Amino acid sequence: MTGSVGDAEDIVQDAFLGLTRARRAGTTIADPKAYLTTAVTRLGINYLSSARVRRETYVGDWLPEPVVVAADAPGPAEHAELADSLSMAFLVLLEALRPVERAVFMLREVFGYGYGDVARITGKTEVNCRQIFARARRRVAAGAPPRRDDPVRRAEGGEFARRFFEAATGGDMEALLGMLAPDVILRGDGGGKAQTVTRAIAGRERVTRLLIGTFDRARTLGISIRPAGVNGRPGAVLYDTEGYVVGVIELDVADGEIQTIRSVNNPDKLGHLGPVSTLARLRT
Repeated sequence: MTGSVGDAEDIVQDAFLGLTRARRAGTTIADPKAYLTTAVTRLGINYLSSARVRRETYVGDWLPEPVVVAADAPGPAEHAELADSLSMAFLVLLEALRPVERAVFMLREVFGYGYGDVARITGKTEVNCRQIFARARRRVAAGAPPRRDDPVRRAEGGEFARRFFEAATGGDMEALLGMLAPDVILRGDGGGKAQTVTRAIAGRERVTRLLIGTFDRARTLGISIRPAGVNGRPGAVLYDTEGYVVGVIELDVADGEIQTIRSVNNPDKLGHLGPVSTLARLRT
């Protein structure tokens, strides 16, 4: 709902606090799950209503905060099932939806709630929720690339990412050209606070040259790369010599090639991963 790990955690905490206060006041909560789902959804809608104003003045591309899982961590089944719903590409698509549209779409499409439950949670009529969902689904489908259950991403994503980062850090242009799609896109989110591309870079050769230059500079600064799962996709977290977070990279792989590279360097979006390096901030 939020695209922000920290704000999502705050919303969940607020919902549980509301449940605790209600119980202490003597209110009988027959179904805690329904209560919390409703509270989280409505708090999320309120958050999005205010966040939309902030996003309008955001510097450069906006990407969601990265959700990182260690490369060797055994992910739970539900995490695998929700991988497509956690991807940065999907979360960016959701930004086109209005707050209530986003809530209805998530409840129905991702979590499988019936229209009656969606109506109760959002405070809308069932007929209205059906209309909202149909409209939201059309808008998301219009911006979404064809879904491909790619075996590289699903089964061999970690190994693919490892070879990609080895080629990038080693300056192996030929290997990189062979791993990137002809129309590959590189997007960066620095929020005006970190050095990154301010506009999307497209094309295999342009992206390759940029990657080699970027990773060559990273090597001189002693930056290390640790492969990780990022929003359900292969990727990596970058650290400085003291082990502080510099940035996160997500790779969108399909048909055996990297279609999109997303790099989050905005220090405000890295704090939930650990101490943030000064290398992640622009020098003035």
